[in-house]
Amino acid sequence: MPRRSSLLELPEELRAELNRRLVASGFSNYDGLHAWLEQELDARGLELRVSRSAIHRHGQGFEDRLEALRVATEQAKAISEAAEDDEGAMNEALIRLVQTKTIEVLLASEQDAPLDKIGIMVSRLARASVASKKWKQEMRERVRTAAAEIRETGERSGLSEAAIAEIEAKVLRIA
Repeated sequence: MPRRSSLLELPEELRAELNRRLVASGFSNYDGLHAWLEQELDARGLELRVSRSAIHRHGQGFEDRLEALRVATEQAKAISEAAEDDEGAMNEALIRLVQTKTIEVLLASEQDAPLDKIGIMVSRLARASVASKKWKQEMRERVRTAAAEIRETGERSGLSEAAIAEIEAKVLRIA
């Protein structure tokens, strides 16, 4: 098993700044990033040293994760454009996509997975899934109620049974 990356010992804000700089530099100029990081560590009085190759390995993994996120975002957009219904199918598909990508990231992760944060994310996804299903059920009930009210109003107004049935069928197609 490879040893733990020295980048994991960096303060969170410094690691976040490194990630920002990696993206800004297009995942290049590792010599410059190494020099900047060494200067930051010295300025903060930290004795930790990070090699250029450790930054490069981190950068490669980070770039791969960003690419996976970009692909997932494109897939989510495609699902969003293809799903033209109000039944929550798009939300369910997006939730499933995020769940799938989360599992892929966990399986591919070479670092210790932040299980507490992943647990929170999974919990939120589960709540979103339940909320989506609840919303779908509530909408069906509202449409059924509206169809019943349309039938009553049509009958009171003297509409023919055929006209009432046609209107009712159109409303029920929504559900």
